Amino acid sequence: MRGKRVLAAAALATIAAATAAQAESLKVTVGQKGFWNADFPEFAKMAGFFKDADLDVEIIYTEGGAATLQPVISGNVDIGMTNGTLGVIAAFVKGAPIRVVSAETTGATDIFWYARADHGIKTLADAAGKTIGFSSPGSSSNLELLALLAQAHISAKPVPTGTAPATMTQVMTGQIDVGWTVPPLALADVEAGKLTIVARGADIAAMRDETVRVNVASVEALKTKRAAIARFIEADARAIDWAYKDPRAMEYFAQGMNVSLAVAKQAVEGFFPKSGFQLGEIHGVQHILDEALETKRIPTAMTPDQIAGLFDIVYPPAKK
Repeated sequence: MRGKRVLAAAALATIAAATAAQAESLKVTVGQKGFWNADFPEFAKMAGFFKDADLDVEIIYTEGGAATLQPVISGNVDIGMTNGTLGVIAAFVKGAPIRVVSAETTGATDIFWYARADHGIKTLADAAGKTIGFSSPGSSSNLELLALLAQAHISAKPVPTGTAPATMTQVMTGQIDVGWTVPPLALADVEAGKLTIVARGADIAAMRDETVRVNVASVEALKTKRAAIARFIEADARAIDWAYKDPRAMEYFAQGMNVSLAVAKQAVEGFFPKSGFQLGEIHGVQHILDEALETKRIPTAMTPDQIAGLFDIVYPPAKK
């Protein structure tokens, strides 16, 4: 009997090893750990979607911006998630060997800017001449802040402040006047009257149907792992659907951000509409190119046709 059990165990081990051998490895960078959309790859793992796709995915979290994109450019990782479209275009124009493989966030609904309630800054107009934070050059918070200031005709001083928690420290200690964040961070302090929301990305009329973040892959990875990358994006799409249906997603989000379930729900329902996470279509490229020129991220005016080679969408757009 014992011999049969040993043989059975050996057979199971052989099957497990064969299954693991079939899984294709992918390295992925994701900006700003804990944010709702940054959690989608984790949800794909939790729900078994990567396993279904025969993928072994290593997730590496960054502070966003160049820290997410640079490892893709250097070839150290295969895919970079949640990249600001402005920064991706600027890198491509400079010759970076990257391609956009899917949209990530369309519409500027999640980020908001805030100030200490005792500092008297209640609206963006009050921030004229003040310092206003964004995460890093080329990030979606950078693009959205520039658009907000242009729309309101406000002259202020944009300052890269790093992560949302680091930015909060700088606001509370008076190093910067207005900070940026993504819910649920800062919502409890807003409710308590300690902070005031000064502006929201949702206020930007020109960006309501613009793809502010994209997912990218290296050219080399697309040559050697294209099918795996396509399966990864498909698994990510499944994870997005799952996140808006399965209560485990909200619980994971709340625990990761160290907030109550009620605050987590308030954040998702108020700032992260599911419609903003369609992966198939890129919108508003010309506007982003105009912003890139204005901020000197590209040397000359360009049209979408001139950067068409940047886009190699591996996930089909939704049928209309």
